[in-house]
Amino acid sequence: MKNESKKSVAAVLTAGPLAAEVLFDPLNIEEEGLFSRDIDGQLVRLVDSTASDYATDIHLKIDGRAVTVKKAVPTRDSQGNIVNDAEGHTVPRSTTIYDAASEVFVEKPGDVNPIPILCHREHMQPAAVCRVCVVEVFRTVDGKRRGAGSLVPACHHQVEEGMEVQTIESANDPESGTRVRAAVKVLTELLVADHLSESALATAADSEFVPNELTALAKRLDIKESRFARTKKVPIVDRSSLRILVDHSACILCERCMRGCSEIRENYVIGRAGKGYDSRIAFDLDTPMGESSCVSCGECMISCPTDALTFKGDRQSQQKFEPGESATTAEELLRLPMFAGIPFKFLQWNATSIVRQRLKKGEVLCEEGEYGRDAFLLVSGEFDVGTNSIAGRESKQASGWLWKWFGKQSNKFVASTSKPGGKSPHMYSGRQSIRLTSDAVIIGEMTCMSHYPRSATVTAATDAEVLRINRNVLYMLQRNEVAREILENVYRQRALDNQLDSISMLQSLSSDQRSECVAMLRECVEFARVDPGQVIFRQGEKANDFYMVRLGFVKVTQARGTQERVLNYLGPGSHFGEIGLVSSLTTELQSYSDGMDGRRTASCTALDDVELVRIRGEHFRELWKRFPNIQPAFLAHAKTLLERDREEQAKATTSLPEFLDQGLFNAQKLLVLDLEACTRCDECTKACSDTHDGVTRLIREGLRFDKWLVAGSCRSCLDPYCLVGCPVDAIHREGSLEIRIEDHCIGCGLCAQNCPYGNINMHGFVVDMINSDMADSEAGGGKRAVVQQKATTCDLCRDIVKSNQDPSCVYACPHNAAFRMSGEELLSRVQQG
Repeated sequence: MKNESKKSVAAVLTAGPLAAEVLFDPLNIEEEGLFSRDIDGQLVRLVDSTASDYATDIHLKIDGRAVTVKKAVPTRDSQGNIVNDAEGHTVPRSTTIYDAASEVFVEKPGDVNPIPILCHREHMQPAAVCRVCVVEVFRTVDGKRRGAGSLVPACHHQVEEGMEVQTIESANDPESGTRVRAAVKVLTELLVADHLSESALATAADSEFVPNELTALAKRLDIKESRFARTKKVPIVDRSSLRILVDHSACILCERCMRGCSEIRENYVIGRAGKGYDSRIAFDLDTPMGESSCVSCGECMISCPTDALTFKGDRQSQQKFEPGESATTAEELLRLPMFAGIPFKFLQWNATSIVRQRLKKGEVLCEEGEYGRDAFLLVSGEFDVGTNSIAGRESKQASGWLWKWFGKQSNKFVASTSKPGGKSPHMYSGRQSIRLTSDAVIIGEMTCMSHYPRSATVTAATDAEVLRINRNVLYMLQRNEVAREILENVYRQRALDNQLDSISMLQSLSSDQRSECVAMLRECVEFARVDPGQVIFRQGEKANDFYMVRLGFVKVTQARGTQERVLNYLGPGSHFGEIGLVSSLTTELQSYSDGMDGRRTASCTALDDVELVRIRGEHFRELWKRFPNIQPAFLAHAKTLLERDREEQAKATTSLPEFLDQGLFNAQKLLVLDLEACTRCDECTKACSDTHDGVTRLIREGLRFDKWLVAGSCRSCLDPYCLVGCPVDAIHREGSLEIRIEDHCIGCGLCAQNCPYGNINMHGFVVDMINSDMADSEAGGGKRAVVQQKATTCDLCRDIVKSNQDPSCVYACPHNAAFRMSGEELLSRVQQG
């Protein structure tokens, strides 16, 4: 056998270029893990995809149904965001058979893919460890099969032209379906023999929902018991963690917990230890979970397909509800289509994050201008969505400062915004009220995802019911491709309508023309996400597109000789790129520059995570010709910007680049100290420490900006990085500008890592924990004192000081040297001298 194998390999290596890809004979099964099989059953190397594969269509059949997919798709992270490399290019990955099956068989939440999986999830990189996703693959030529079929792992095998795939659910080819089902059944029975009890199988037969995916697969294959002998291993249970129970006997070594810990959360705590039957998952250097560097974020537990990692405790029993609110159970949620693809364990882990809320007719669900942490899935009833006037919004205490900041207090900002007077990019402008039903799926997702104030007030038009979900649940829904597509379509459509409605250049159109214009743009505009530091376009390039800033900030620079100077920065609601486009359509801008020939006059770069609305050049030109009434407004705005550039050339402004480099543009409540008045008495730090039980929330150190010291204290960023990714949703912005960290913080430190300014610190607190699993005589019947690390940050003393009083740090300064102000206010003071 070995000689034949060597002979076949030698034949392949000398057979010419077309056979060079085939490296090993199928009999050499030791190479199976490193290679994939082609349609003839021979092992081949997996070839990396290229960007050209994005445009290549692959035609195949799965269970007799025709499927057309691209040969490669952009790699996405766990939230569905496209991953870019260091140069800003997308990273192509090959489309797999499992991807293709999902494309044709999973059209709405709750649809079942005919290919079962255990070691894979669609938001993870495939590992092909368990092989229960095996399918039979044939090659067809002129509609006829060529050769025998091959069994390959669908989660890892790339699609090929002319491929015919049969799964365990195959109805068009019963013989092939029987072979595949038999193979999957053997693999499942082997796993059942080692990792499932007979009682678990018996219980699953009568259960509607089965959290254990191995048990559910056995139920799907109608496995009542395993034909294989059970190994007599001593169960190893790790109870050291306060939140997660580890049962090594239930672990099937699928590595989903490892990928969740390392690839998704980047904690790198879990790995493998031991060999053979002694192989197991391990934490750090094979220490108990509770003694390792694990932060109990729960990602490993919700990734685990079996009962190897399970949740300990009942967080819901401690939850408090307002009138009209009630708890939900995982079983209730799984009956809803939107949650059909969500892991049962996740719903258990986040039991306090999904609340059923019933409203009477006329009750307000959420108010315009407030900061919110929740989105609302609409279960039943109708809702009115409306906005108030600009003047009315400015009078609101919770949000008035923000609207003034967008409009009145920032002359430089207003010079580049889309409408004088300022307008939130989220406003339902021009609409007093619209009526939504439960068909709208979700309300409030824009605030929940972007951390910006709510754009409208939502009132129950009839008796209604919603599910209030927090950001973590929204992120989990985004892991499911079908649910993500539904949510993104809703989000993008509403965001787009609001953005298009707020373009000041359209104000000159009649109501009918405006509606026609917005309808035209809605069909052709697109969203673009830009990473921090990425160049959107460069000075001198041909002007192709017009942009509107939906989220984030954009820096505008201009090269003058050998130097590049910062002209401006643009925030949400701004637009840019029109100068080059307008100069290519008219000669009225020629007097400002001899080279005004449709090229960019400046460079634009993303300062942070930016979301843009892009109108392609051909659509902008069509808009220009079709609606001539908008031309004077665009010309006036372009001339204003060019006049500003002339003024900037005549004076050197050195404060703006430093202002942008220090990230002050994103700050709403800086703690700044006037170093000419400050005596370094440290009363601000002492007051903060006394106010917060000895744990100070500020450090009297930081960067200098002119005569001001920007102290180390929370800046209340307009777009807070710290809110992203908290595994238990313990950090959020509630009602106003301050960032709040709740008591159920688990001390993972992710928010502190995300804060680019070092304004979140970790402190140890002594708490009493009840843990019956670790009870002994010395622990006092299970009760013991535990030092738990938690995050702390400035909350502007909201719960301590009066509404019209300054925070303790400012109030305690005896020399009037400490101030809380926005970044824009600080820049204005410096520029005015």
